[in-house]
Amino acid sequence: MVAILLCAGAAALVWYVREKLRAYSLKAVFLKSLVSTLFIAVGIYGAFHSAGSDRAVMCPFVLLGLLCGLLGDIWLDLKYVFPEKDGPFTYAGFCAFGIGHVFYIAGMLLAWFPAGKPLYVLVPLLLAVLMSIGNAVLEKPMGLCFGKMKPTVVVYGVLLFSTVAISGSLALLYGWKETTPDLFFAGALLFALSDLVLSGTYFGQGKDRPVDIILNYASYYPAQFLIAASLLFLS
Repeated sequence: MVAILLCAGAAALVWYVREKLRAYSLKAVFLKSLVSTLFIAVGIYGAFHSAGSDRAVMCPFVLLGLLCGLLGDIWLDLKYVFPEKDGPFTYAGFCAFGIGHVFYIAGMLLAWFPAGKPLYVLVPLLLAVLMSIGNAVLEKPMGLCFGKMKPTVVVYGVLLFSTVAISGSLALLYGWKETTPDLFFAGALLFALSDLVLSGTYFGQGKDRPVDIILNYASYYPAQFLIAASLLFLS
């Protein structure tokens, strides 16, 4: 079943990217939402598959995070279809993905964080804050202009990098021997890579080439599918 969903997701992704490169349209938005619906389907299947696990407490949080991803995907593409509403759609997309990261972090901590080891969370959080601030400070050297979105970008950056750092910390804590945190961390890394590419597209000049669009989606969708698939391996 998962193989079928993954193959369908890959096919829909190729179809969407081809349409996106051709023109910004409601058809592209529909195709994008279809791909996102498929990674949610993988997550739902994984949640049912792992229903008897003691760590299944993370399932509803991850599913909510995936749902936020679907909403963010739709709103961020609508900004291209209705450019006169670029600001509201961009802000809505950032909020949706930011809330999604909160759900991801909460799910991982509830299922995998062992009591008595706070440094495995506090250090990654500090690292995430520093990385987000560094991203804002290096705005001009990177050829970016965040403008009035800068506070939103900083807050979102903290949440994004927290997902990466905390999932990586928990994977390390378990010696890279637990498939769920390992897959989740791999997905979080790809998610961060996608957003770094996307920041150039949104806030830079000349960084919305076809290769940039392809690289963005070639990292973002595998990220969400890996996060969703991590629910299959709860022990």
